[in-house]
Amino acid sequence: MSGGGCDETRAAVIAEARGWLGTPYRHQASGRGVGCDCLGLVRGVWRALYGREPDAPRAYATDWADSEPGEPVLFYGRRNCAELPGGEARPGDMLVFRWRPNAAARHLGILMPENRFVHAYQGSAVVSSVLVPQWRRRIAGVFAFPPLSDHR
Repeated sequence: MSGGGCDETRAAVIAEARGWLGTPYRHQASGRGVGCDCLGLVRGVWRALYGREPDAPRAYATDWADSEPGEPVLFYGRRNCAELPGGEARPGDMLVFRWRPNAAARHLGILMPENRFVHAYQGSAVVSSVLVPQWRRRIAGVFAFPPLSDHR
């Protein structure tokens, strides 16, 4: 997909993601205020912005450290968004995290202003966390949502 996002799209992503704060953590769910996991958060933001999801998710394990082969999160990110170098991440971009160097990337969040990101935290809810060095070094991919104008 071409393009690296735009200010209008990033502002809409930020506003929508803020509305998910406090949503309880629920594995494989994607309902604002009802429950979601980290993928469900991104799916819900996408639906709110574009009216539908780009891909139907398949079932996945609750164990983020599972040994399933491949990089499905990065694959679908590349298929539906513009991949950016990590240094070009801007608020409103999607962040993909890898827990361990040899494990597949399995966690998602949305970069927010003031060096924070919104993500669904297992056992808790959708929260805003500071993007501290421990999180930064786990970033496996940065993706810009497609421009809203492309989907109208």
